[in-house]
Amino acid sequence: MKFTIVEVNSPRTRKEFLALPVRLYRDTPNWIRPLDNDIENVFNPQKNKHFRNGEAIRWVIKDAEGTTVGRVAAFIDKNSNKNLNQPTGGMGFFECIDNQEAANTLFNLCKQWLQDRGMEAMDGPINFGERNQWWGLLVDGFHEPNYGMHYHHPYYKNLFETYGFKVYFNQFTYHMPVSTKNVDPIIWEKAQRIAKNPEYSAVNINRKELVRFAEDFCEIYNKGWGRYAGVGKMRRPQAMALLKTLKPILDEKLMVFAYHNDEPIGFLIMIPDLNQIVKSLNGKFHLFAKLKLIYLLKVKKRCSKALGLIFGIIPQYQGKGVDGALIKQFESQANSKGSPYTDIELNWIGDFNPAMRKIAEKLGAKVLKTHVTYRYMFDQSKEVIPPRRVS
Repeated sequence: MKFTIVEVNSPRTRKEFLALPVRLYRDTPNWIRPLDNDIENVFNPQKNKHFRNGEAIRWVIKDAEGTTVGRVAAFIDKNSNKNLNQPTGGMGFFECIDNQEAANTLFNLCKQWLQDRGMEAMDGPINFGERNQWWGLLVDGFHEPNYGMHYHHPYYKNLFETYGFKVYFNQFTYHMPVSTKNVDPIIWEKAQRIAKNPEYSAVNINRKELVRFAEDFCEIYNKGWGRYAGVGKMRRPQAMALLKTLKPILDEKLMVFAYHNDEPIGFLIMIPDLNQIVKSLNGKFHLFAKLKLIYLLKVKKRCSKALGLIFGIIPQYQGKGVDGALIKQFESQANSKGSPYTDIELNWIGDFNPAMRKIAEKLGAKVLKTHVTYRYMFDQSKEVIPPRRVS
């Protein structure tokens, strides 16, 4: 089959890039069309700070009849490469018909582009940005996607693995009801003990004190994750930007911080799962769509699921019941009068983080979805080495 490669660099090609999934998932009830703006902002240097130290490119491919049958993006983030043993680029936003030749064409485009820039491997499908969005290939649990995550056809797994991608790590999305009945009694006992200890506290975020919570977020994040390869330290302006981005949809009930002697030691950062509303917007976010979202979110309280973006406790406080204290504080708010929340999904926890997986399971959460981050070595004689386990 003959394919024509077209770089995405015009309004027409950008429209094709966004429209392809609409056709591919037309008969897939659980697929939710992402907001066009959310995808386009990834590739906008004025919106995506990763362009300061990186670059990205997109393509679509067409068949002999001129029909778009695939799309993909490739990108390099020089900052994330600083701590890696080998230069590794990324590919993502992959969509394709069930045709290995078409998929190979897309993968080869990414490989060649990355090789030309000195890369020795590529990870995918990933985001040209933070890990909490557009990261990993859905391989199990084909339920409605959470906000900021892709849904994929089951045949994509075979397209990736036939080409030669190997599993780099698995990502597990956990689900739990807003209830204490499935929590491990030991966790709950420790949480109740901590609640009686004046040295510990768990409090909800206050939107009037975002600067303080941004500082606390940085401290916890850097102690818990900043020392790992490919993650990097978080600075206060980054944390502040994140909280400001979330401010329009921020629900104080969904963000809880834990402290020991007023020192920040853990957090549970959640937002309403906007996909419960986004699925009615058909990818658009013009003024009417924005008003509709705010109305359904704030007035009609249409979001019953809380999406856990990040849940963590610094290592020396794990196993002490801080996890239960965070959930207990959230649960007390979620069960208050007028609260719409009945379910929580923890966006994803990597298989390289057994400590956090254990915490999630002791809190009564169960794996609902599995995504995979693949790695493709340009020298196929080299093995894919999994990330270092978080201890």
